Amino acid sequence: MKSWAHNHIIDLASFSIDDYETVLELTNRFKQVPTSSSGKIPALQGKLLTTLFFEPSTRTRSSFELAAKRLSADVQSFSPTNSSLSKGETPLDTALTYISMGSNILIVRHSSTNVPAELANYIDKNGLKASILNGGDGLHSHPSQGLLDLFTLANFFNPMNPSTNDLKNKTITIVGDILHSRVARSNIWALTGCGANVILCGPLSILPDEFSEFVNSPPPGQKYDPIKNRGKVTIIRSLKDALEDTDAVMTLRIQKERMKQNLLSDFDSYHKNYGITHEKLKWCKKSIPILHPGPVNRGIEISSQIVEDQSISLIDKQVINGIPTRMALLYLLATMKNK
Repeated sequence: MKSWAHNHIIDLASFSIDDYETVLELTNRFKQVPTSSSGKIPALQGKLLTTLFFEPSTRTRSSFELAAKRLSADVQSFSPTNSSLSKGETPLDTALTYISMGSNILIVRHSSTNVPAELANYIDKNGLKASILNGGDGLHSHPSQGLLDLFTLANFFNPMNPSTNDLKNKTITIVGDILHSRVARSNIWALTGCGANVILCGPLSILPDEFSEFVNSPPPGQKYDPIKNRGKVTIIRSLKDALEDTDAVMTLRIQKERMKQNLLSDFDSYHKNYGITHEKLKWCKKSIPILHPGPVNRGIEISSQIVEDQSISLIDKQVINGIPTRMALLYLLATMKNK
């Protein structure tokens, strides 16, 4: 296994091909750990993990807590409704409180962009012994989701030994609300980083033209792109054209709660044009897997029949793979950083 250089995991723009390979390899190992309580391994015994979620979550929070427990870590959960936030406490002071209690890793989820990065910068500048793992921030990043989706696809293409090579030159289509999706952004970095070509598909109101340039330069504050030869990002407005030569499709939830304007007023029309159904999948030249990060709006971005079609739907596998992927990330931060 390659060495691990990251003290924190904030986004995937800074990941190298070795980083992706390390996560996939370790995820595949942890996937073999039994899911019963007797299947716990003592890798993080004595470590304390805190889920610091300022924003609601079902899959991500539960998955991280299960991952930590299977590694024998202690887990404490933060609930904003029962916290001192109502008294004016800042996210920084909340985080510092848990670090003072001995937390080694804080999983931070926040509706505002860059909160996890700001906490990580403060920790580094002040020499504190803790790591931040971004559980989703604003419209910016959701790295663990991007990595579990990457593993799910690699595992589909190569069930025995999934690796980054299994994504090289593949075409992955992402359909839907790209504008408001931190999941889409993380997937674009991860997929192109492993050599896949990404097609983005959706109406202009939720998929601006500038997304075709998304990976052409590193994000602000990052000096260089660690990936020398990324896959391409292409925007195709027609779902029929986008599906024709694709190897997999990820459809995204319409995020009405993040829309500051009424960008989509007719969801029936959206489903007609961009909703994934069995009928539309006939446009593909072959049978392809379907992913969705959840939660699902059935009948809008995807039909119920697709969700429940185990022959092509990888939605359940995404949830299942979330646990070993997050086990891998926790293990790397707790035991491999700075080595």
